[in-house]
Amino acid sequence: MHRTVRGMPAALVVALSAGLLTATAPAAHAAAGATLPFTSVEAESATTTGSKIGPDHTQGTLASEASGRQAVRITSGQRVEFTVPSAANAVNLAYSVPDGQSGTLDVYVNGTRISRTLPVTSKYSYVDTPWIPGAKTHHFYDNARLVLGQNVQAGDKVAFQSTGTQVTLDVADFEQVAAAAAQPAGSVSVVSKGADPSGNGDSTQAFRDAIASAQGGVVWIPPGDYRLTSSLSGVQNVTLQGAGSWHSVVHTSRFIDQTGSSGSVHIKNFAVIGEVTERVDSNPDNFVNGSLGPNSSVSGMWLQHLKVGLWLLGDNDNLVVENNRFLDMTADGLNLNGNARGVRVRNNFLRNQGDDALAMWSLYAPDTDSSFENNTISQPNLANGIAIYGGTDIAVRNNLISDTNALGSGIAISNQKFLDPFHPLSGTITVDGNTLVRTGAMNPNWNHPMGALRVDSYDSAINANITITDTTITDSPYSAFEFVSGGGQGYPVRDVTVDGATVRNTGTVVVQAEAQGAATFRNVTATGVGAAGIYNCPYPASSGTFDLTDGGGNSGWSSTWSDCSTWPQPGQGNPDPDPNRNLAKGRPATATGSQDVYTAGKAVDGDANSYWESTNNAFPQSWTVDLGSTEAVRRLVLKLPPSSAWGARTQTITVLGSTDGSTYATVVGSAGYRFDPATGNTATISLPGSTSLHYLRLSVSANTGWPAGQFSEVEAYPTS
Repeated sequence: MHRTVRGMPAALVVALSAGLLTATAPAAHAAAGATLPFTSVEAESATTTGSKIGPDHTQGTLASEASGRQAVRITSGQRVEFTVPSAANAVNLAYSVPDGQSGTLDVYVNGTRISRTLPVTSKYSYVDTPWIPGAKTHHFYDNARLVLGQNVQAGDKVAFQSTGTQVTLDVADFEQVAAAAAQPAGSVSVVSKGADPSGNGDSTQAFRDAIASAQGGVVWIPPGDYRLTSSLSGVQNVTLQGAGSWHSVVHTSRFIDQTGSSGSVHIKNFAVIGEVTERVDSNPDNFVNGSLGPNSSVSGMWLQHLKVGLWLLGDNDNLVVENNRFLDMTADGLNLNGNARGVRVRNNFLRNQGDDALAMWSLYAPDTDSSFENNTISQPNLANGIAIYGGTDIAVRNNLISDTNALGSGIAISNQKFLDPFHPLSGTITVDGNTLVRTGAMNPNWNHPMGALRVDSYDSAINANITITDTTITDSPYSAFEFVSGGGQGYPVRDVTVDGATVRNTGTVVVQAEAQGAATFRNVTATGVGAAGIYNCPYPASSGTFDLTDGGGNSGWSSTWSDCSTWPQPGQGNPDPDPNRNLAKGRPATATGSQDVYTAGKAVDGDANSYWESTNNAFPQSWTVDLGSTEAVRRLVLKLPPSSAWGARTQTITVLGSTDGSTYATVVGSAGYRFDPATGNTATISLPGSTSLHYLRLSVSANTGWPAGQFSEVEAYPTS
């Protein structure tokens, strides 16, 4: 699923420091997240001869999609050496390589290179979805796993070294993989029906024959690699069981595709790894597409390189999905697409999903009495960690969600319908015990931030009873709690209670109220608030008010942002963790004149190929950017498009500054600056050490290459 929200004033994207993820649950409450069979170590906390990147929250950057918003880049001969946190014999590595490239990493254990190498590839990365507004190329990372062939202990060293390809390492998961399980008595082996465990032959018919033979029993998938060339259907009243997800591997992009089943299907303990390299929404490139039928289960699975893990339609009553890994989907991890009753999705790990990691979408019939519980979700790169679109009596409990990217919150509770007939939220929606770390993102369609936890009356009023309890929100780049009518129609958000929340280091505000309605807050404490406690500006302005009731026990967020015509800056009043940031990027820009479509904002959009061009033959012309607050500026980098089609030229430029937007003083006097594509088509201007600006203005009085002022990017830095 993909979401957009209506426009609001522009906000500055900031980079926040990010360390190892440690979830601390509120007292007397279950710990958030899944119990996992591995321990993760971030590359930026390891020893390296490479270069660290990040932190960064800017859409489309490699660091922004990384766990912790940081990673380590290595080139030929460079390495990252991890200290093993606990006994292990296998490792899974999240990494990225440049688009179109592949290679290998040499692997060292305690300084000795082992015989096995780890293949790395961009084949499953760099996904484009041009039909989704606001999407950019995304899904930069991939996961690769390796059995080390030996046991390592806590404190041992495992290193990965580039053999020539540039590789960005994100996080390593160390795991003690158990030996392959034995075949259950009375089960039907797919090999006995002709399946090829070498992966060379087509095992599709053998799987079908085993399923037909084992009705009411178990189909056994022995250790090996099995290739299926078409999907399975008619699967009912059977258990499909492997020897473990590191041992029994099925290679197919479409495992089960069926519209209905009498149920009692149990799928467990093997891997299904696909070959999905692009997202094509009309293709059922899913592990399960459709229905498993009532009283079914999916457990102990490793699902990777598919479009969606489970896209569930029809009767899946009382389905249990637990203890699985979902990696590198190009769309959702799991979507309950209406009519789900009594479904439990719990204790799963999801990393690098290309859309909502877990979603319920009440299309055609409501999802009812279903829950997402104790799941760990990391790095959904185009939408939300968890999204509830409509439904009745839904619960979201004890989940750990981190590092959402563009177009998404950590958790979204929404009446966005997408299609009809849609069934809006009703009954009681329980959001309890969740921990959200570095969640919330900028919506690139409108430069509008999305909170860590969002309640959205997108297409209709919210009339359900929404209870949000015992929540921990840490390092949100924008707000903690957002109440919005994302379709811009001003539908109300009512009957919301937030009881018990700890908010730490939120970038802008604790409460971002942009819809009419009401909510009660009790026992919500905040520290390190970036700008103000509350932004209360319902949209449209005439739609009504949002009433916040203080239920007692609140602290640290009593102030209110006073100007609804501007958006508070993330991190305002707090030390900025990135002294090398570009202060002008994404900020409002104006000009005395612009030629055709070459408007002032093109010079701060982060794209060196777009540009501002002033009115032609009308020197002098000026271009101005509002930095949002008074900033120390020490260096300007001016750019023109790098294409060789742009001939070399000299522009005569005066740099001016202002603290109030009306009175400007000269910072650097008029001088000629050479732009030459042979040297990158850039010019750098050093500013005096005392320069402080709220508004930066460049006045152009001449250009030897064209009768106008021209900039593709104006970058302003606080460091010289």
